[in-house]
Amino acid sequence: MAEQPLLREEADERAVLRRAMPFLRPHRARLAVALGVGLADSAALVAVAPLIGLATAALDDGDRGSLGLAVALLAALGLAQLVLARVGELLLIKGGEDVVRGLRERAVENLATAPLRFLETHRSGELLRRATGEVAALAAFVRLHLRSLVSSVATLAFTLIVLACYSWQLLLVQLAVFLPLTLLVTRWFQRDAASAFGGKASAEATVAATFSETLTAREALQTARGLTGWSARFERENRHAVRAARRALRVENRIDLVSLIEGAALVVLLLVGGWMVTRDAVGVETVVVFVVASRNLFDSFADLSQLVGEVQTARTGLARLLDLLSATEPARAARTAPAGLPARGDLRCTAVEFGYRAEGLDLHGLTLDFPRGSRTGVVGETGSGKTTLSKLLCGLYEPDGGIVTFAGTDLRDVPEEELRRRVVLVPQEVRLVSGTVAENLALVQGTPDRERIERTVDQLGLREWLADLPGGLDAEVGQRGGNLSAGERQILGVVRAVLADPAVLVLDEATADIDPVTAGRLEHALDELRADCTLVVIAHRPATIARLPRVVRLERGRLVSDGPAGPGPQDGTPLVHEPQVRLT
Repeated sequence: MAEQPLLREEADERAVLRRAMPFLRPHRARLAVALGVGLADSAALVAVAPLIGLATAALDDGDRGSLGLAVALLAALGLAQLVLARVGELLLIKGGEDVVRGLRERAVENLATAPLRFLETHRSGELLRRATGEVAALAAFVRLHLRSLVSSVATLAFTLIVLACYSWQLLLVQLAVFLPLTLLVTRWFQRDAASAFGGKASAEATVAATFSETLTAREALQTARGLTGWSARFERENRHAVRAARRALRVENRIDLVSLIEGAALVVLLLVGGWMVTRDAVGVETVVVFVVASRNLFDSFADLSQLVGEVQTARTGLARLLDLLSATEPARAARTAPAGLPARGDLRCTAVEFGYRAEGLDLHGLTLDFPRGSRTGVVGETGSGKTTLSKLLCGLYEPDGGIVTFAGTDLRDVPEEELRRRVVLVPQEVRLVSGTVAENLALVQGTPDRERIERTVDQLGLREWLADLPGGLDAEVGQRGGNLSAGERQILGVVRAVLADPAVLVLDEATADIDPVTAGRLEHALDELRADCTLVVIAHRPATIARLPRVVRLERGRLVSDGPAGPGPQDGTPLVHEPQVRLT
């Protein structure tokens, strides 16, 4: 079995910024300007302390001219800082939003083209959480906290430089009290932060996935009276999520100890600074600068300590999103259509093997030819591998062994866009979007106009069926096609596939769950397909199979027969076993 990429519950957070750099490069110019303005804003803030020191010295010396200059510079600096802060915030938010938008679009694009095996391996709620929830959390961080993070780091760095220039001795005293204890608390936080916040994100994703499945399976749960057991499972997972959130909060609260350390450092600063002034080691203005600048120092540490939890949450979310993007990076992105690949051709699978699980195969060495324009039915009991074969023929799965070719070209070498033009699958459950019949039929490459849609409907002999719909092409299908029956949705799926004009059309149980009248309409429509369109029909209905000149039978993933359809249902001999219903 081919190696299947899996998402880790707790994504690797090492070198997360380096891994995110490819997504930052397209926006580096705007981000650089925003960062430059942010640094200027922080520099203006830090410059306030030296100016206050200058004013203090002028007062002490009775120099009114210097005092007036200091006051004027403070006023100008305050105004400049207001402008720089606003402009920097807007630029940084705009640049960050551009990066987040790019990540969101890449996640959607990657999931849209991800291998079907990958999508089926993971719960839809987990993928949804990573593609939307983590992106939303990153967007919130950019809007609410990114500017504070940049400002705090820059202010802290500039403040340390200014204080070192005034008195490196006082700075050493202050750092000796403040830094070791603060680093100890920070280390204590970081020791458990990754597991706490990663566990919280994973637990919330599990709850989201279960809730999503609850909505999908609500009818089955109600009719089978399984709500009690399912609710108990949801409650267990929810309790686990609450415990994980509480642990993350406890870890985050460790940072609050930094406030106590700040108070102790300020007391020591005043005591040592006063002693140094009495010894004429420093001037009063130096102590004033330290007191004012220390506020910047402590505020920056406080802001950073408050942001540590937000940064860790954003870091965890970014790591989980990058994990998703890495696992779903399109393998065909650099491929081009093979030279001379025809629009029509034979479809062939040779010695194809496939397995969903590592311990065994579900298809065993299938070799089948589907010549151009041929009509073939595929039959077999449930679990025989029919649906798996259909997805391999469409390139939705890649075989673990053997090869599937179109016109002699390996499907793995055909770009996704080119492959979808040539091979189209209509699944048993056709997906529709909210809107009209016409809008759903237009969801194919080339966006067919109304005239072409009507012409295709007529060619398939479905004009009468369309006329029975209230509004015809303008009939509203409802949410997920709820206004239409299962059979009508299948008909729309077939018409939409025919509008794509594929070389190969694969129908997977298209008539399994629909009434005989609708099934007859669908079967008649299939008879009207153009002669050079290869048709592969997976079906249980004898009436459907009887229309096809060739039938392939599978049993437990192996080919057991391949030949003419044989007697149809008119002589009473069903082609495949169908359970009989006995009325009592």
